Amino acid sequence: METEEDSKVNSWRLCSVQQVEDFKNLLRIFPLLSSGVLMCTTLPVISTLTILQTLTLDRRLGPDMKVPAGSMIVFILTSTAINLTLIDRFLFPLWQKMTLRSPMPLHRIGLGHLFNMTGMAVASLVESRRLKLAQTHSVLDHPGSVVPMFVLWLVPQLILVGLGEAFHYPGQVTLYYQEFPKPLKSTAAAMISVVVGFAYYLSTTVIDLVRRVTTWLPDDINNGRLGNVYLMFAMMQMLNFFYFLFCAKCYKYHSVEGGNKNSDDESSKS
Repeated sequence: METEEDSKVNSWRLCSVQQVEDFKNLLRIFPLLSSGVLMCTTLPVISTLTILQTLTLDRRLGPDMKVPAGSMIVFILTSTAINLTLIDRFLFPLWQKMTLRSPMPLHRIGLGHLFNMTGMAVASLVESRRLKLAQTHSVLDHPGSVVPMFVLWLVPQLILVGLGEAFHYPGQVTLYYQEFPKPLKSTAAAMISVVVGFAYYLSTTVIDLVRRVTTWLPDDINNGRLGNVYLMFAMMQMLNFFYFLFCAKCYKYHSVEGGNKNSDDESSKS
C-alpha cells in the first residue's frame, strides 16, 4: 500500500508525458536563443564605440552649437521607431499579399542578423576613412585634435543597426512567446531581456580582451585601429549568422505553424 509520503517522492522522480515534451521543446529552441546573444552585442558595442568616434570628429552645427557625443544613440532609437512602423504597416502586409503567408519570426530574426552585420561593416569603412583623414592632417601628432570629418558620417551605421533592431527584437519576442511551453509563457516574455543581458556582458568581455591583447583600442583612438574592432565583430556576426541559418533550417515550428495555417485558410476563403 503506497503511503502519501511515497506518492510525494514519486511525483518528484516521475515526469508526465507533457512535461517531457515541454522540456524537449526548450532544448529545440535553445540553439536559436544562443545565436541571439552574439547578435545583440551589436547595440552596446556600436553605441559605446560611436561615442569615442564622435569625440574626435567635427561636431559643430553652428558658431555656438555642438552635437553632444552621447546623443548619437538617438539615431538608433529613431531608426528603430520609424522602421517598426514601416515594417508593420507596409512591408509585412505587402509580404502577406504577395506570398499569401505571414512572415515567420525566423524571417524577422534573420533580417536582423543581416542588418546588424552590415552596420558593423559600414562602421569599419567609416572608421577607415576617419583614420585616413587623421593621418593626412597630422592629427596623430596632436592628441585631442579634431579630425576634419563631419559627425553625421556616423549616422548610416546607426540607422542600419536601428533597422536590424526593428527586425530581430520583435521577432525574438514572438518566437519565444509562441514556441515556449504554456507553463513557461511568462518566462518566455522575459527571455529577450535575458539574451540582451548576456549580450552586454559578452560585449564588455570581448572589448576588455581586445584592449588587453591588442593595441587596437588605446586611450587615443587616433593611434589605434578601431576599424579592426568593428571588422572583428562583423566577422563574428557573419559566422553567427551561418550558425543561425543552420539552426533555423533544422528547427520545426511547434506553435507558429498552426497559426499560419489558420491565417492561410482565412485568406484563401476571403
